[in-house]
Amino acid sequence: MVALVTVAAVLAVPTGTSAAVVPAPEPATLVSANPADATPHARDGETRAFAQVGSMVYVGGSFTQIRQTASAAWTTQRYLFAYDRATGTISTAFLPVLDGAVNTLVAGPGGTLIVGGAFKTVNGVSRKNLVALDPATGAIVDSWVGRSDGGTVRDLALYGNHLYVAGAFNWLNGTAHAGLGRLNATTGAIDPTFNVNATVGRHDTTSYVWTIDVAPDGATLAVGGNFMYVNDLPRNQMALVDLSGTPTLLDWSTEKFVPPCASPATFVHYVQDVKFGADSSWFVVGTNGGAGWPAAYCDALVRFETAARGAGQLGTWVDYTGNDTITSVEVADNVIYLGGHFRWLNNPNASDRAGAGAIDRLGIAAVTPATGMPVNWNPRRSGSASMPAGTSNWGSSVPVLWRGSDGLYFGHNSDGMGNEYHGRLGMFPLAGGRTITPKNPPTATTGNLYVGTGPGELAKVPFDGTAVGAPTTVSQPNYTAAGATWRVADRIYWSHAVAGTPTGSRIDISMFNGGAIGVPWEASGYNDWFNPAAMTGAFYLDGRLYYTRTGASGLYYRYFEIDGNYLGATEFTLPTTGVTWSTVRGMAWVGGRIVYGGTDGTLRSVPFDPTAATAVDGAAATVISPAIAGVTWSTPSTFFSVQ
Repeated sequence: MVALVTVAAVLAVPTGTSAAVVPAPEPATLVSANPADATPHARDGETRAFAQVGSMVYVGGSFTQIRQTASAAWTTQRYLFAYDRATGTISTAFLPVLDGAVNTLVAGPGGTLIVGGAFKTVNGVSRKNLVALDPATGAIVDSWVGRSDGGTVRDLALYGNHLYVAGAFNWLNGTAHAGLGRLNATTGAIDPTFNVNATVGRHDTTSYVWTIDVAPDGATLAVGGNFMYVNDLPRNQMALVDLSGTPTLLDWSTEKFVPPCASPATFVHYVQDVKFGADSSWFVVGTNGGAGWPAAYCDALVRFETAARGAGQLGTWVDYTGNDTITSVEVADNVIYLGGHFRWLNNPNASDRAGAGAIDRLGIAAVTPATGMPVNWNPRRSGSASMPAGTSNWGSSVPVLWRGSDGLYFGHNSDGMGNEYHGRLGMFPLAGGRTITPKNPPTATTGNLYVGTGPGELAKVPFDGTAVGAPTTVSQPNYTAAGATWRVADRIYWSHAVAGTPTGSRIDISMFNGGAIGVPWEASGYNDWFNPAAMTGAFYLDGRLYYTRTGASGLYYRYFEIDGNYLGATEFTLPTTGVTWSTVRGMAWVGGRIVYGGTDGTLRSVPFDPTAATAVDGAAATVISPAIAGVTWSTPSTFFSVQ
């Protein structure tokens, strides 16, 4: 038998246990994969931050020169500039002069632009690492008193009139604060009620906070960076702060950011970015670090649940790149976007190469919040065949992804994106994007069970959820060499034995509305490592493909992303009792129950709850039907349909 997964012997592969939280896919809106043509260009260094005030977009980073078009002359404008959002025209009025890089930007209250970074002077005046500017002229707002005299500012987050400040400082506005502080966003004055300090750097280094985000409901602050303690309690690289009253460290921690990754001297900390989902119930973390997974969440995208409490928190899901860095994440419109110098996602089974399950995504990607699986959006960090002289197709970092009013803005340290020239920055517009609509099996409990009875032939058996009717035989010439089959929306997915494929079988799709099964096509070439013929039954529900397989007595699942038809690389085992899964032949999900056949020819059903401590309890199973005329309930090719 061909193995379901081929694994490099030298690699420790993550094993799956069922998560208590089972997020369901939700409608989502993707931006266009074709970057806007009108955005200007920068060179040297990288773009690290965006903000929008009125019709203007503000761009910060470590670049030193800018230009309007690919053929225009370069103009020296260091670290910060602005351009018109609609036309891309660079502002000639907003010309601040800073002596160091800009790391973060926020559109502040009262029409201000708040700037954080690694600078000492602005417009020739001492303003250490934090300043508010007039967005029309670039002049300093003298009445704004925020300062970071003790070190650089790495990140800013605004909620209401609270401005959260993160960085490598020990003093903020002359007050002792280690890595974190909160200011009055209107005045820049320190908020004395915020007393949360991140201290003790990893590997004998100086501590700092690298990334922060405030939940959309304003109740929680997520903090990531190079620290091992927060308010003298162990919190390695990640912490959550309760903002609902006086800011207080929450009882939430994870050990997955404690072990070192590949090179502690290089990857001192590996939490790179953090963002909350729109409903504030979860947040996602992007990391670098190289080898070290699965003991640590190195080179991975990880979802956590905000309401979880206690030590030892694990990700709801983890998407490993296979030894490549994620440097930025953004959450918008029920999509998680990520950037970096990764080459693949869904790649836990190999290091520095594409393993079983790997999906090609070059430095920029979009995944679903429900499972972390990539969706069918793949612009790639690559340039055109005629890039301007002195430009680069590929670089080590995408420091920022930011959802503006009109699209997803990206900043990187190279010049190619979407097979076009986009020097250090660009934008994927909302216009030209598309909507992802989740798909699931039928929710009705009355319909028909279809059971394979021979090559190109199915029995159609009426079923009301508890009893079956008289079968009729239906010829289906497109449905040959079929194995496990599952219904999703207007189609069936099925195991199809096809000579010449890597495993001898593949996952195919056929349209089906109750009549003729359509001509099959391969779901995705990215799934060719998987041998679906080994499945003895399968059904799909809420982003997961549940199945049994030959020679194994478990109920398993893999993530399965319908938008792209990508199969998850990790097999998970559900906690069940009282069902001998090795004897199951054919399954369907019907109204919250698994309807399944067996080697004894009997059809049964059992309640199914993937969120429960025991997802299936065989003691609650009921017999629906023994074998009936022309139908033995003992074939993997079984599915349920309303039609």
